[in-house]
Amino acid sequence: MTEIIALAIHDLNRSDAGYSVALSKKLLDVTDTTLRVISTVYELYNSRTSKSHGRFTTADGSPTEGQIRAYVEAKEKDFLGLTGKMMDNLAREAGKKSASVGGHVFFAHFRRDGSDFMLVTVVTDKLSAALTKNHGMEDVEHLDLDGFRFAGRINLTAWADKQDRYLSFLKGKGSISDYFRDFLGCDSAVLERKDTQSLVDALKEFTLTEKMVDTEATAFLSDALDYLGKANKAKEPVDFEAMANRLMPKEPGRLSKFLANTDRQLNEGYVPNASALKALVKVTAKTKMWSVEFTREAIDQSKVVFDKDKKSLTLMDVPDELINQMRAEGMISD
Repeated sequence: MTEIIALAIHDLNRSDAGYSVALSKKLLDVTDTTLRVISTVYELYNSRTSKSHGRFTTADGSPTEGQIRAYVEAKEKDFLGLTGKMMDNLAREAGKKSASVGGHVFFAHFRRDGSDFMLVTVVTDKLSAALTKNHGMEDVEHLDLDGFRFAGRINLTAWADKQDRYLSFLKGKGSISDYFRDFLGCDSAVLERKDTQSLVDALKEFTLTEKMVDTEATAFLSDALDYLGKANKAKEPVDFEAMANRLMPKEPGRLSKFLANTDRQLNEGYVPNASALKALVKVTAKTKMWSVEFTREAIDQSKVVFDKDKKSLTLMDVPDELINQMRAEGMISD
C-alpha cells in the first residue's frame, strides 16, 4: 500500500436479541502496527481464491453506493461517518442471514499505483498463550488475521471511471457470504463467455510469467483445455484451487495465487464456456481476403512456420482435398 488515507474499526456484536453495532469515536491512527495489520489483511485477501467480482447493484434498497458517492463528493472528509453508516448496513444484512458471529470490522481507504481503494474485512479475536518473564504461561487474545472469512474491496477510481468491475468480495463456499455481498451492494452476475475468455487470457499470461518453453506452454494449456472442457460437459463450476492441483500438482500454489490476484478480476463458480475455451490451444485470424486457424502444436511441430521478416505464414502438409479443390477451380495448375 502506497498511502493510507483513513482507517477505522468498529464492532459487530451478536446476541440472542440479534446484531448490534459499537462504533468507534475516532479514526485509527496510522502507525507501524496498523499499517502492518491492514497490509497483512490486504495481501491475504489478494491471495485468496473463491472471490467474486462485480459492480454496485442497481436494485432498490441498497444504500452503499450512495454512501460512497457522498463520501467522495465531500472530498473524503468524513470516513468515520461513512463507515458508521456502512456498519448499520452490515448489521441489517447480517440479521437477515444469521451468518456471522460478529467481530471487529476494519475499514481502510488507501491509495496504490495511482488508484484509490476501500478494503472492508471482519476479523475476530483468537485465544493463544504467551510465556511470562518467570517462565509461566498466560492467556493472550490477538487478532486472527489469517482466519477472516468476510472481506471485500472497492476500487474507487475504477468506480468513478464507470468501469464494468470495481467491487470484489470473498465468496467462499455455499451461500454463507451472501450477507456480505448484500451489505456491499454487489451485483456479481456471471457472464460465462466473458469470464471464460478472461480466464483463458490469464492462463496464457501465466505461461509467459513462468517462462515456459513453447512445448511446455502448449502442454499446460492443453491440460487446461481438457480440465475445463470436462467441467463444461459436466456443468461443474470453475474452482481455481482444484484446477491448480490438477494442472500443477507439485506447486499448485503458484497458479492459484496468480489467478487469485484481485486486480485480475477473475470470477469463479461459473460453468466454463466451451466456445471460449478453444482459444487456449488455437490461434485464429482473418482479413477481408482470408481466414486462418491453427493450433499451438502446429507451431511447435513446424507445421506452420512464421517468417517475421516477411510477416508471412507457411502451411505445411496441405491436404490433397484442398489442393484438388483449388486445382478444380483453376486457382493452381498441375
